[in-house]
Amino acid sequence: MSTTALILLIFFGLVAIWFGWRVFMTSSMVRSALSLLASMAAIGAMFLAMEAEFLGILQIMMMATEMSIMAIFMTMFMMDPGGMGGMDMSHQKIPSIGGGMIVGALVVCIAAFTAWGNMALEVPLPDKQNYDLGMELMKRSMMIFESAGTTILVAMIAAVSTALPYKSDIDGN
Repeated sequence: MSTTALILLIFFGLVAIWFGWRVFMTSSMVRSALSLLASMAAIGAMFLAMEAEFLGILQIMMMATEMSIMAIFMTMFMMDPGGMGGMDMSHQKIPSIGGGMIVGALVVCIAAFTAWGNMALEVPLPDKQNYDLGMELMKRSMMIFESAGTTILVAMIAAVSTALPYKSDIDGN
């Protein structure tokens, strides 16, 4: 990994952590959703810095769509989407801080004390990696992705159809 890529990786990692922290420090659900979007986009940029272009673009595209929809629905259904009421987004502060510190220390210990083995001597170019990933998705994993896509589509249709008012509700009958 080049020095520039390492600097970008560290920078975007810090950006992702900062926006992840901002998710819980705002009193607005919309600002919280947009902070989460920025954090996930920074993770996508980390993938791009590591030359995993497919995963980086996929991460950014998926999170942009998901967080935009989340912000729209929160604006529609929340009582105070702008956060003017002083809502507190964090709950169980002491246990969550303790749990976060324990898990963080565990992750650092695992990263520092694990024998990771030898570095890969030869890595395929990004276009070959994308080709191999595409072949994997189109062969044995195809049924899994098709099933997941169909399930998500059915869930979206069901959610929209249950949200639509009945004709009798509109007419008052």
